[in-house]
Amino acid sequence: MTSEELPRPALELVERSNRLGADRRNTNYGGGNTSAKGKATDPVTAEEVELMWVKGSGGDLGTLIPSGIAALRLDRVRALQDVYRGPEHEDEMHQMLDHCLFGIDNAAPSIDTSMHGLLDCTHVDHLHPDSVIALAASADGERLTRECYGDEMLWIEWRRPGFELATRMEALRVENPDAKGVIMGGHGLTTWGATSDECERRSLEAIARATEFIEQTGKAEPLGPMRRGFEPLPPDERAQRAATLAPVLRGLASTDSPVIGRWFDDDVVVDFIGREAAPRVVPLGTSCPDHLIRTKVRPLMLDLPTTARHEDQVARLQELHDEYRDEYRQYYERYADDDSPPMRGSDPAIFLVPGVGMFSFGADSQTARVAGEFYINAINVIRGAEAVSTYEPVSEAEKFRVEYWMLEELKLRRRPKPKPLTGKVSFITGAGSGIGRAIAVRLAKEGSVVVVGDLHLDTARETAEIIAGTGPNASDRAIAVAVDVSDEAQIGNALKDAVRQFGGVDIVVNNAGLSLSKSLADTSVADWDLQHNVMARGSFLVTKAAAEMLRAQGTGGEIVYVVSKNAIAAGPNNVAYSSAKASQAHQVRLLAAELGEHGIRVNGVNPDGVVQGSGIFAGGWGAERAKVYGVPEEKLGEYYAGRTLLKQEVLPEHVAEAVTALVNGSLNHTTGLLIPVDSGVASAFLR
Repeated sequence: MTSEELPRPALELVERSNRLGADRRNTNYGGGNTSAKGKATDPVTAEEVELMWVKGSGGDLGTLIPSGIAALRLDRVRALQDVYRGPEHEDEMHQMLDHCLFGIDNAAPSIDTSMHGLLDCTHVDHLHPDSVIALAASADGERLTRECYGDEMLWIEWRRPGFELATRMEALRVENPDAKGVIMGGHGLTTWGATSDECERRSLEAIARATEFIEQTGKAEPLGPMRRGFEPLPPDERAQRAATLAPVLRGLASTDSPVIGRWFDDDVVVDFIGREAAPRVVPLGTSCPDHLIRTKVRPLMLDLPTTARHEDQVARLQELHDEYRDEYRQYYERYADDDSPPMRGSDPAIFLVPGVGMFSFGADSQTARVAGEFYINAINVIRGAEAVSTYEPVSEAEKFRVEYWMLEELKLRRRPKPKPLTGKVSFITGAGSGIGRAIAVRLAKEGSVVVVGDLHLDTARETAEIIAGTGPNASDRAIAVAVDVSDEAQIGNALKDAVRQFGGVDIVVNNAGLSLSKSLADTSVADWDLQHNVMARGSFLVTKAAAEMLRAQGTGGEIVYVVSKNAIAAGPNNVAYSSAKASQAHQVRLLAAELGEHGIRVNGVNPDGVVQGSGIFAGGWGAERAKVYGVPEEKLGEYYAGRTLLKQEVLPEHVAEAVTALVNGSLNHTTGLLIPVDSGVASAFLR
């Protein structure tokens, strides 16, 4: 359904949602939901029916569009009260909502849909603002709510979202007809109004009043003084340490399944980690259901000062990780019953490192980023609660009931099947054009996040935009880095950018290259050095730096060399290029033998005659090779195809297919292999 087709109440709902969700102080990404009630014509009976439009499950208020709404028959939603069998059966009520949907192409109803439907108010907002949750997660939240709002806002004790909470909230509203909303213990804010504007205004006023209340009545520094040795490090030092720690942490976080990481060093984060109260409040975990689902029951916080040696920090993190996994298993066993879903991964989603910041992890880059953003929300909640009271989140048992709620499990099962390279990070050199660009695009389509490296940052950015677009979260899928592969320092910086953005690297493609077609007599030392510096030396330097990160990660990895048919078959007027490619081919064999014990596979592809889209051929090589073979430059691709066994031209996408086959799990037991991608050149057959 388009905006033009929406009834007025539903259109107002989308517009209100977008305004509220645009400010993350109002609600977190993907959190909260909004609704509107009104009348529409039933296309079958031509009669007017009362409907409720509500934000669908998993959607984000700030980016909500009409297709993200669920439309339900209001009479049918409220009729569910007649068949409700009590709190122990409330989950079946959510399943019944599918029978209340109106029309086709609806978004899946969220868990809060019953609350929106049973509240007899035209417009309803349910939000997760930090300032309000700070009151809701305080030890004396009910008293603070009265002090802050008087009789305008009601208080309801924590209860897991669902039909029972919905019935109790509506009963409370009926008993207090002048109230404007409810503060939900340990959870968030719900407001209502007769019009969309009134509902939105009440939401914003409630948030502003909570913020003002905390600022005016709370302690100036609620988390106590900074611990000696745990102070925030200078930004440059944070970045350097993050680059060395991220692969280690990602390896730990990937014990059960591959994850992508994200590093946060916001001032609020590094300040929080260093405060006196951190060792007390961090183990308490988060409170709001949206927070704990994404951040798990609690973070893992390193308990060593910033002065500790890197080796000691790594050893301690490994110890703490083992303890965390054991404690998480015990947590699951304490509360699981026969109906609980199987235990999911027991690795932390959030690591806190003094002086350096927070590392968040998730199955994909967006999930990792959102987990970190949610924990920043949790930090704000903890600070606010400690300012006016004592932070007291919901009990561990209730956290388990949310984390392993069957309805949440069903939501997870509805997610699309992961792509082969989901959870993987690819670093590709020379990816601003030609073969490198094709490889980057293909690996991204297979699910990998991509670091696009190129000598020319502008072309690297073009490739990243092809993959991820230009939206505010495009960097979830791809980033561009400038890198001269003959410069060891630039390679190190580019890889550090990669691990700070995504937590580590899994797939490295040595694709950067160039060629000058000259005879032996015309090849200068400078010509020789240039080609060997980029290809032989460059791939060596990239592999050396990447292998160090892969070993630190401890999860294996893939290194692929884009070599050439010329590494095997001799040809005229390319002694520098072909010998550099021969060096790359032998690096594949040598490094496969050396790195195999670390689970790192090293393979290569040998393309030939890739003219279309090629940066090398466009840079003068094509004209020179056409001259050597006596054909017009525009016919060079046809010439190369004509001399092959298959008589087919090789395109950049064909090389990308071969690289993908090497890294997507299809050839997991293969290393030291060079795959020809040349349509069949007998002189280049490997012997």
